[in-house]
Amino acid sequence: MNRTRSEALFAEALQLLPGGVNSPVRAFRAVGGTPFFAVSAQGAQVRDADGNQYIDYVGTWGPAIHGHAFAPIIRAIQETAARGTSFGIPNPLEIELAKRVRQFVPSVEKVRFTNSGTEACMTAIRLARGVTRRDLIVKFDGCYHGHGDSLLVKAGSGALTLGQPDSAGVPADLAKHTLVLPFNDSEALARAFTDQGERIAGVIVEPIPANAGLFPPRPGFHELLRELTTRHGALLIFDEVMTGFRLARGGAQELLGIRPDLSTFGKIIGGGLPVGAVGGRAELMDHLAPLGPVYQAGTLSGNPLAMAAGIAALDALADGAAYARLERLGATLENGFKEAAHQTRAAVRFQRLGSMFCAYFTSQPVWNLTDALTSDRARFGRFFHAMLDRGVYLAPSQFEAGFISTAHSEADLETTTQAVVESLRASAA
Repeated sequence: MNRTRSEALFAEALQLLPGGVNSPVRAFRAVGGTPFFAVSAQGAQVRDADGNQYIDYVGTWGPAIHGHAFAPIIRAIQETAARGTSFGIPNPLEIELAKRVRQFVPSVEKVRFTNSGTEACMTAIRLARGVTRRDLIVKFDGCYHGHGDSLLVKAGSGALTLGQPDSAGVPADLAKHTLVLPFNDSEALARAFTDQGERIAGVIVEPIPANAGLFPPRPGFHELLRELTTRHGALLIFDEVMTGFRLARGGAQELLGIRPDLSTFGKIIGGGLPVGAVGGRAELMDHLAPLGPVYQAGTLSGNPLAMAAGIAALDALADGAAYARLERLGATLENGFKEAAHQTRAAVRFQRLGSMFCAYFTSQPVWNLTDALTSDRARFGRFFHAMLDRGVYLAPSQFEAGFISTAHSEADLETTTQAVVESLRASAA
């Protein structure tokens, strides 16, 4: 494919933006080459500056569950924008979206809207510390909860891709208040609470980690986590920025049958616009200002455009039909990918839950970050570019999840499966 215009744009961007991008993973450093520049998107398709079209499995990193330019969302944004794009004043749409979040997620009695998933996680951490009057936070290796200082400790996602799991600029005095454990290691979890239980304010976890690829929890892991946090008076925080409203109406917590104390959500609740949220039991949420001593604020929080788009997005998920479709499409893609791997005898492990998936270039099971790091990243890079040349856009990192939308068609999946066969063969060299 010709990407001359994208190459020229990237050269210009390098002079204006650090690394030529506004979020690190977009720079293609993990796979090599030059990123393409998107100019439009519709349904499951993205078009670049050179006129090339791609079947998109990134979906703005998850929020585009209905595909791009979903008509009800576009209409809601247009109608709302005509009345004003931002007020910094309470507006009725905040109430309507909050009602839907509470209806979909039983663990949420009250919700505070933020501007991003990162901000939601930062708020949840501050809230856990404020409620318990403790400092120590537990997180898990390979789970990414945004770029807040106390959470960039052995983080996954873009930080892992760059080989900098600990970011410069994070004071050691902050990092020491974060205890990092291996995901799915029940013994390490139990030891941590035995040793530090009275100091732990909360545990934040991606219930199904999706920022180092995608790996499922072992049976009993979250049950133990729920039991230990309850016993020791710590708060359990489910970071559902990736999984919330995507895997089920009630997110991963619905599938797992676990009720966390606090939950965080990302842009899917705003139809892909900049928005996030933290929610939980009323007595916990009421510790936030102006009722309580835990401060959080934001001029654009509850922005009417994001609220209107979120209402349209969640209303389209209300009857459950979207999830049934996503599961069918996901199963089709999984079967096609596994058959392609069998045909080509490729050492690749395809992991999927609902409409989320990841293909690790390793022959061993992947349960945590250590397992994920056995992947052949050089081969993934070759595979990524081979797929891109065949019109299929996957995340430009071995350590990111892929996403299917309701806008994907059976024809898209057939094209993708054929591209997988050819790309597995091409990447073997």
